[in-house]
Amino acid sequence: MTTETPEKGAPTGFLGRSRTFSGVSPIGIGVTWLWLSIIVLLPLAAITVQSFGDGWSGFWDAISSENAIDALWITVLVSLIVALINVVFGTIIAWVLVRDEFPGKAFVNAIIDLPFALPTIVASLVLLSLYGPNSPIDIQLNATKPALVIALTFVTLPFVVRQVQPVLLEVDKDVEEAAAVLGASNWTTWTKILLPALLPSILTGAGLAFTRAIGEFGSVVLIGGNIPGDTQVASQYIQQQIEIDKPAAAAAVSVVLLLIAFVVLLVLRIVSRRQAVREED
Repeated sequence: MTTETPEKGAPTGFLGRSRTFSGVSPIGIGVTWLWLSIIVLLPLAAITVQSFGDGWSGFWDAISSENAIDALWITVLVSLIVALINVVFGTIIAWVLVRDEFPGKAFVNAIIDLPFALPTIVASLVLLSLYGPNSPIDIQLNATKPALVIALTFVTLPFVVRQVQPVLLEVDKDVEEAAAVLGASNWTTWTKILLPALLPSILTGAGLAFTRAIGEFGSVVLIGGNIPGDTQVASQYIQQQIEIDKPAAAAAVSVVLLLIAFVVLLVLRIVSRRQAVREED
């Protein structure tokens, strides 16, 4: 009968047994599930139960009303536009920050994260002062869909940039140089070498930007106008339902937003994983 002895220098834990970090203990898994249940699963379950407070017919009536459909449609449409804008300009900004050197680069790199730290209601106030009735640049956009796009683009700017940056840092420049030596154009190098490597991170950033945009409230509350059927987004509609004492209707629309966000993130994760596997092969 042989006994296992811990390797020399290996850390020892309770009762002198070797302690390694190659696996996760049942206690760790239990703590993880407990914390996720308290912070995520229980609130989601609670709002789902509340959304069916008036039964299935009440849930369906709440999400199929004209104002609810308009708010959801406007929210999804504007969020898609915002995600596409972020894909283009976020990738360009990430490229510039990684591949170029210029005065003020550190400052630009720092302010990318400003939307994360700035209260979104402050962003709405700033945008209103810039594009509102007393616009100093004589551009009045408040209570229009372009105002929604600008506000949501502002708060979702960092997502694509911060997803693409680390991948760009790891891309092997020797492959690009080899392609250039073989006569490949810049466009060919981008589409055949760089874009496939960056695509998973771009899709992840786009998904995060989209899901953040569909639930955003603070940045659009002042500049958006909250006009039903025109500029009222789902978060403002939900607040309106709470104010008129229809919590079940508010919960129902919230559940629809949750489902949209979940499906989008799930699809993008599957696509990104398949793309990553394809690149490894």
